[in-house]
Amino acid sequence: MRTIEEHAQALAAGHTSSRALVEQCLARIADPSGEGSRAFIKVHVESARAMADAMDNLRRVGRVPSRYAGIPVSLKDLFDVAGEPTPAGSRVLADAIPAAEHAPVVQRMLAAGFVPIGRTNMTEFAFSGLGINPHYGTPRSPWDRAAGRIPGGSSSGTAVSVSDGMAVAGLGTDTGGSCRIPAAFCGIVGYKPTARRVPIAGVLPLAPSLDSVGPLAPSVSCCAIIDAVLAGEAPTLPVSCSPNGLRLAVPNVVPDGMDGTVAGAFERVLTTLSHAGVQVSHIAVPEFAEVSAVNAKGGFAASEAYAWHRALLAENGDVYDPRIRVRIQRGERMSATDYIELIAARSKLIAALDARTRDVDALIMPTVPIIPPRIAELENERDYNRINMHILRNTTLANFFDRCSISLPCHGAGEAPVGFMLVGETLGDARLFSMAAAIESMLQPNA
Repeated sequence: MRTIEEHAQALAAGHTSSRALVEQCLARIADPSGEGSRAFIKVHVESARAMADAMDNLRRVGRVPSRYAGIPVSLKDLFDVAGEPTPAGSRVLADAIPAAEHAPVVQRMLAAGFVPIGRTNMTEFAFSGLGINPHYGTPRSPWDRAAGRIPGGSSSGTAVSVSDGMAVAGLGTDTGGSCRIPAAFCGIVGYKPTARRVPIAGVLPLAPSLDSVGPLAPSVSCCAIIDAVLAGEAPTLPVSCSPNGLRLAVPNVVPDGMDGTVAGAFERVLTTLSHAGVQVSHIAVPEFAEVSAVNAKGGFAASEAYAWHRALLAENGDVYDPRIRVRIQRGERMSATDYIELIAARSKLIAALDARTRDVDALIMPTVPIIPPRIAELENERDYNRINMHILRNTTLANFFDRCSISLPCHGAGEAPVGFMLVGETLGDARLFSMAAAIESMLQPNA
């Protein structure tokens, strides 16, 4: 995988064209032996070619809107694109009224000249970290593909589109890990910004209190570039900070339920960091232990999802994936008092964690405690729910505590994909990118 910056340099030097990049992506999507038919719900063949030609013409006369103009990207199926329905990986909204205008994040990508190659598959309505979709098929993780392993979710198709070269980068959303989990399972980088930095208007919601929009891409610098575009900022490449004296803390929840592969990769990273002068500590974080009890009645995801889906469920509940429907319906049992108490508890816990981590640069943990399970292992509903909760355990913390967070691939060549996650401070996105860039340079190349 080449980075966005590498593609930009090649385009500027005339070594390639936007049309050539788009054709390469389209060929990979159309390859019958690949994952294109499962990774994409809709492919924008003609519009992508037309926009690529337009960007090539503008580049020839020095009028491209940005140095990244002409680079193909994928869009998760819950972003509004003018003139198209926004199904969010469902059948129930497949023929919905088309969006009247682009979501602001889509408009910003278009304004920078990025070329949308298509809409990517996802967990229905983004309500699972597994990436399984019974309506459009489940794209497979690039690792051990013959065995059919999950890609992670909910931004499953976006992750596979990037790992398989069907797009240079892609847009996802992250409510409880939906950018970082599929990034970890597909061997790429996934970023969850401080939510308020990037607009979520025109994005079909899961839980607006937790929803965020972020990139999945080959590198930290790729994610930083797209994150800046999404936030309406000028893209700049992150400058790596010095690892010497960096203070990173491993929360006490990390060892719980880790499989051997993840534990081995994580320990290798800690050793590498320590040798580079990073101060690695292990700390107790009692606030993390309280989250489960606070969310016991369904939390923001169930309550806010149910509020949005209530009428649709009443009319077409039988069209939903039953495993998604039952998760949304948990919100029906939450009262207004429950919701108000949830908001207050979250605010209190955020303040407590902010105080506890005041002298720490970032929290670190494996993005997911296990390697990607086989799709066949999740046919039983009980296993589906148990594994889903386990996969979401670490990533959900960043969303609940309103932090920015990034997942970097940290496995060795030929190993199962493992993600190394950093959790920064609220609105500490620039600092987190700087730390992530430094750590990325120290990690072994992924497979």
